[in-house]
Amino acid sequence: MARVVVTGIAMINALGLDKESSFENICKGESGVDKITLFDTNDFPVQIAAEVKGFDPLEFIDPKEVKKLDRFIQLGIKAARDAIKEAKLPEDFDREDFGIVSAAGIGGLPNIEKNSITCFDKGARRISAFFIPSALVNMLGGVISIEHGLKGPNLACVTACAAGTHAIGEAYKSIALGDASKMLVIGAEAAICPVGIGGFAAMKALSTRNDDPKKASRPFDKERDGFVMGEGAGALILEKYEDAVKRGAKIYAELVGYGESADANHITAPTLEGPLRAMKKALKMAGNIKVDYINAHGTSTPANDKNETAAIKELFGNDIPLISSTKGQIGHCLGAAGAIEAVICLMALDKGIIPPTINQISKDEECDLNYVPNSAQKKDIKVAMSNSFGFGGTNGCVIFKKVD
Repeated sequence: MARVVVTGIAMINALGLDKESSFENICKGESGVDKITLFDTNDFPVQIAAEVKGFDPLEFIDPKEVKKLDRFIQLGIKAARDAIKEAKLPEDFDREDFGIVSAAGIGGLPNIEKNSITCFDKGARRISAFFIPSALVNMLGGVISIEHGLKGPNLACVTACAAGTHAIGEAYKSIALGDASKMLVIGAEAAICPVGIGGFAAMKALSTRNDDPKKASRPFDKERDGFVMGEGAGALILEKYEDAVKRGAKIYAELVGYGESADANHITAPTLEGPLRAMKKALKMAGNIKVDYINAHGTSTPANDKNETAAIKELFGNDIPLISSTKGQIGHCLGAAGAIEAVICLMALDKGIIPPTINQISKDEECDLNYVPNSAQKKDIKVAMSNSFGFGGTNGCVIFKKVD
């Protein structure tokens, strides 16, 4: 099968509107978590999130079109444009051989909420004609494929918090099996709205540290009390190795491992075996290569962090890589998390910097590995793994390797 490499990347999150600024701030250990400004939270038990600040879609989207697009699509459009621009594709690239895989966990939740209220308060005739298209997850890929004329496979992954990672895997398969020579992966999420925050709060899944937002998300810390919702987008350009070399493209890394699995156990509670099998499959595909760094799923929930630690121990034994979770800095971006965190891994490989796990304050005996606590670490790494696990017991893992 074809070798697949990454030649363009982009991300938007609570710490930056581009990959360079956001990665720099992530490595500085800054936190984008703050009081929610997107809606009034006075009556909500959770009042904090990692919002993307300073994002104005009118700067790059026609005002008439902005009204038709949910915020997650707007974020995705920006990230996709940045990744395509960075890949420096020739003007005459074969658009029929270039596809897209989009990813989100929920999609246009704010528009679903808004139009539901309109329906009940003002009647069905007042529902926006653009409501359904703006809410569909696959419309993220649809809108972007139309903008860039991408006529290859047009797929979408809606697998909760593993969606972004699964999208990378699906893009890899499309290229490896000959369905396309290039694929754009775009994961985006913007579910910080009353129904989104209220729904996760009702599950007791979110941190309630409203009085201390910057330290609310604390992956692998003993005092962790839930995740903090984030929003953003991540984009990657995947293409055949031979094509990238032929056109002299910058190659960030080769995608050498991918694994996916199901817990088949519980709708929200994780198992050790499911994540372990996904990581095992990815490692086997990569030829049991030595992994230097793991960007953990690391949600800051009591169950996930303990479970993921145990799975990593089981897999790597006495040769455990350095690990960090960047959700303390940018929150949990749900379906976009896998794409954003893959970009973080690729930048760590490129720059030789491992971002820290911030808010490591109290040691947890059940989370006792080296999570690169509080300060970034300079290290020449060659192989990075990224984990994503989602509600419904769905798991994904990707492994990237620097190309010599």
